[in-house]
Amino acid sequence: MGAPTTTHDAPPPPAPGTVERRRGRPVLPWAVLALWIAVLAVAAPFAGKLGDVQRDNIVDYLPAGADSTQVARVQQDLPGGESTQLVLVYQREGGLTDADRRTARNQAARIAAAHELTAEPRGVPAADGATLMFPVSSTEPGNDEKARAAFVEDVRAQVSGGAGLTVEVGGPSALQTDMEDVFETIDGTLMIATVLVVAVLLVLTYRSPFLWLVPLLVVGAAAVTSRAVVHGLVQGFGLTVTSQSGGIMTVLVFGAGTDYALLLVARYREELRRVPHPYDAMRAALRGCGPAVLASCGTVVAGLLCLLAADLNSARGLGPVGAVGVVCALAAMLTLLPAVLVLLGRRVFWPLIPRHGSEATRRRSLFAVMGSSAGRRPVAVLVAGAALLGALSLGAFNLPGTLKNEDGFTDRPESVSAMQKLAGAFPDRSSQPISVVTPTGTADRALAEARATEGVATAERGRSAEGWTELSVFAEDAPETAGETATIKALRAALDGAYVGGTSAQQLDLEDTNARDRIVVVPLVLAAVLIVLVALLRSIVAPLVLIVAVVAVWGAAMGLGGLVFGPLLGFEGFDPSLPLLSFVFLVALGVDYGIFLMHRMREEALAGADPTAAALTALRTTGGVIASAGLVLAATFAVLMNLPLVALVEMGFIVAVGVLLDTFLVRTYLVTSASLLLGRAVWWPGRLSRK
Repeated sequence: MGAPTTTHDAPPPPAPGTVERRRGRPVLPWAVLALWIAVLAVAAPFAGKLGDVQRDNIVDYLPAGADSTQVARVQQDLPGGESTQLVLVYQREGGLTDADRRTARNQAARIAAAHELTAEPRGVPAADGATLMFPVSSTEPGNDEKARAAFVEDVRAQVSGGAGLTVEVGGPSALQTDMEDVFETIDGTLMIATVLVVAVLLVLTYRSPFLWLVPLLVVGAAAVTSRAVVHGLVQGFGLTVTSQSGGIMTVLVFGAGTDYALLLVARYREELRRVPHPYDAMRAALRGCGPAVLASCGTVVAGLLCLLAADLNSARGLGPVGAVGVVCALAAMLTLLPAVLVLLGRRVFWPLIPRHGSEATRRRSLFAVMGSSAGRRPVAVLVAGAALLGALSLGAFNLPGTLKNEDGFTDRPESVSAMQKLAGAFPDRSSQPISVVTPTGTADRALAEARATEGVATAERGRSAEGWTELSVFAEDAPETAGETATIKALRAALDGAYVGGTSAQQLDLEDTNARDRIVVVPLVLAAVLIVLVALLRSIVAPLVLIVAVVAVWGAAMGLGGLVFGPLLGFEGFDPSLPLLSFVFLVALGVDYGIFLMHRMREEALAGADPTAAALTALRTTGGVIASAGLVLAATFAVLMNLPLVALVEMGFIVAVGVLLDTFLVRTYLVTSASLLLGRAVWWPGRLSRK
C-alpha cells in the first residue's frame, strides 16, 4: 500500500477497432449519475410527505379479523366517531381534604363547560379516602388523531394540584396520545442515530477520509427514494403505513444497503489489483458478487412479503413497506454506487490505494485463524457451537409474559402513572371499560345478559348508529388481569351476535393472533428463503445447512432476551409480535452472510479448489466483509434500543444480538465446520458434489 502512481493506471495501447468503444465507457456512469439526480429531484418532495400519510390508529395495529378490531371500526362510525376516554386521578397521601374535593369538582365542571362530553363527570372516591377519580368521555375529537391529542392536552392544562395534591390524566385515550407522541419522534431520531452509527463504522472499516462518505450518501439516496415510493403506494393503492413500519424501513435501508456496499467495495478493491481500468474492474466485481447480492435481497424481500399472510394489520403492512426499502437499497447499490466509484477512480481509496498488479498485504487474519481451528477439529467445533446455541435457547423459557399497555414505555408517562395509581386505589374495580357493540335490535337483551355475566360489576347502554349500539361494561377485576380476561371470554360466549372489544380485549386478541400468524408465516418464510438459496447455490444440502443455522441463531437470541429483558432491564413483558418479526428479520437478513460465504465457496470450487481449500479460502476472503456487514447491521438495529418503547427496544436487542451471533459464531465456525465435514456432499445434488 502507498501513494498512488500513474504508471499502473496507464492503459495499454488499444487494439485496432476498440478506441471508440473504450472512450465510450465513461458515458454510462455519467448517465447513471444523471438519472439518479433526476430521480432524487422528483422523489425528495414526496419523501418529506410520508409522515403526513402515516397512520397510527389502533385499528392499524390490531388483527384484521378480531372482535376488538370490529368494535374499533364500529366505534369510528358512531355519532361523533370513536369516543375519547380519560380519567382524572386526584390523590393526596394521608387522605383528600374537603378543599381537594372542591378543587376536583370545579376542574371537572370547567372541562364539561369547555367541551362536549357524553356525560357529566362524577367523582368516584376510593375506599382509603386518598384517591378520587373522574371519568371523562367525549366524542368531540371524533376520529381525528390531532383533534384527540389536542383534547387530551387541553384537559391536562385544565387540571392542576399543588400543596400536596397531585392530579394526573390517564385512560385509554391519554395512553394512546402519549404513544403517538413517541411515534412522531421515531423517524427523525432513527434517521439521525442510524446515519451517525453507520458513518462511524464505515470510517473504521475503510480507514479512508473519503471512501466512507460514498456508501453513506448512496444509502441516503436509497432512503429518500424508498420513502417517496411508499408515499406513492399509499396514495395510489391505499397501502397502510404506520410510524413503526416507516421507522423499521429506515433501519432496513441503511442496514441492508450498507451490507451490499461493503461486499461490492471489497470485491471492487480486489479487481482493481487485477484489472487496469476502474470501469472494467467494476464490471468484474458486479459479475462476481452481483448474484450473491441479488440473492441476499431476494431472501429479505421474500421473507418480508410472507408477512402479507399475517392477520395482524401492523405486521401485514410492514411486509411491503420493508420490501420497498430493501429493493431501493439494492437498486442504489448496484447502479449509483458503481457509477460514483468508477467516476472517482482509484483515488477514492486514498491512502490505501489498490494498484494494478500489486498484491494485497498477506497477513494472518483473525478469520484465517478461525478457519484453521475449524479445519483442525471440525467435529468438536460443530458440537460445541451447537451445544452453546442450544443452551442459550433455553433462556426463552424465562421470557416475561405478554406486554401490557401500561408497561409499554421505558420512561413512565403521565397516563401510565395515573393508571397505576388507579389500580392501587381501586383493586376491586376496573378503571377502563370493556366495549361491546351489538345490533340495536338486540341491545336490551345484550345489556341484560352482560349484567348477568360472571365477573361483570356494571354495564351501561351508550350511543347507537348505523344499526349498532355500544355498551360499556366494567369488570370486577383490574384491567389486563387473569380475572378480567376470564370476564371478556365469558362475555364473548354469552353475547351472541355482539363484538367484545376495548383495550384489554385488544391485548387478548393480539396474543391469540400472533400465535396464529407464527404457525402460518414461519413455514412460508422458510420455504421462500430455501427456494432462493437453492436457485443461487444449485444445491439442496448447502441451503438446508444455512436454514438450520439461522433458526438456531433465532432461538439463541430469544433465549438471551429471556435472560436480559426481565432480570437486567426490568421489563414486565414482551411484545406478542416480537417472536414472529424477529424470526423474519433474523432468517431473511441473517442468511445474507451465509450467502456471501457459500457463494464465494462455490466460486472457489468451480475454479478447481478442493472442498477444504474452498471453504477456508472463502472464509479468509469474505470473513472481514461479513464481520463489517454484521457489525453495521447489528448497530443499525441496536439504534431501536434508544427509543422509549419497550417493544422496539426488545426488537432491536433480539435482532442485533442474533446478527452478532450469526456473524462471529455461526458463519465463521459452524457453517465452515459443517462444510468441511460434508465435503463435496454440501453441493448435492449439483455437479460440484461429484469429483
